[in-house]
Amino acid sequence: MFEGLLTALVTPFRDGQVDERALEELVEIQIAAGVDGLVPCGSTGESATLSHAEHARVVEVVVAAARGRVRVVAGTGSNSTREATIFTQQAKDAGADGALLISPYYNKPSQQGIVEHYAAIAAETAFPLLVYNIPGRTASNILPATMARLAEIDQVVGVKESCGDLDQIAELISMVPEDFTVLSGDDWASLPLLAIGGHGVISTSSNIIPADMVELVRSWRAGDPARAKDVYYQARSIFNVLFSETNPIPLKTALALRGLITDELRLPLTPMSQAGKERLQVAMKEYGLL
Repeated sequence: MFEGLLTALVTPFRDGQVDERALEELVEIQIAAGVDGLVPCGSTGESATLSHAEHARVVEVVVAAARGRVRVVAGTGSNSTREATIFTQQAKDAGADGALLISPYYNKPSQQGIVEHYAAIAAETAFPLLVYNIPGRTASNILPATMARLAEIDQVVGVKESCGDLDQIAELISMVPEDFTVLSGDDWASLPLLAIGGHGVISTSSNIIPADMVELVRSWRAGDPARAKDVYYQARSIFNVLFSETNPIPLKTALALRGLITDELRLPLTPMSQAGKERLQVAMKEYGLL
């Protein structure tokens, strides 16, 4: 359902408020580049610092700007099952095509608790859900056997995997139905995951190099692994610099350097270090982005 290249959108700010005009322009840039979908209000979108009203509004703006041309999968996760259900229902009401929900963070639920969390949201909202497994941010890892149980829930249609372990992801792929979508949540793992049977990537880097990330995924899926490999190795310089500091600090800096947004972040995130910014500028110039 949600295959190919989806972009985890930043949330642009200006003077402390969501910059809706800049957000709409980012949507247009992404669609023009040929992306398959957009993911607002994820970790790249600084969802943890958005108010509930802002969260709902960002989804509404992206859905309206997309105008049905690409799928919109709204980030609706929370460590509160009730709150996640509310966010998910709001996304459904706004016209999104599905929701991406991070595994509950801080609470550190058991594997059973994780299953019941997603099952409760699915039952309440009857909406296509993507699981988001990112142990580095949640302190819990959704194991392959647990993911196989989640895949049995009708509304749970896939997973964004950021566990960082290709062996675990391979085991997961072997245990879930073929129509259960497995997407990379890490740009560095985009091509490796495709090679072991994945269906695409929810990308951070595609905010700044959307056409190249589209070409990487589509080349592989079209049976041209050599071209996919060429694009992947060229893009690695951007992958590396965009994750040299906490995401989305370098990404917002990169987009600001291109004049697309301000480099405004919300605490506890702070501006990119001067040394990091200089390395970013060098990488962007070498790539032809500046």
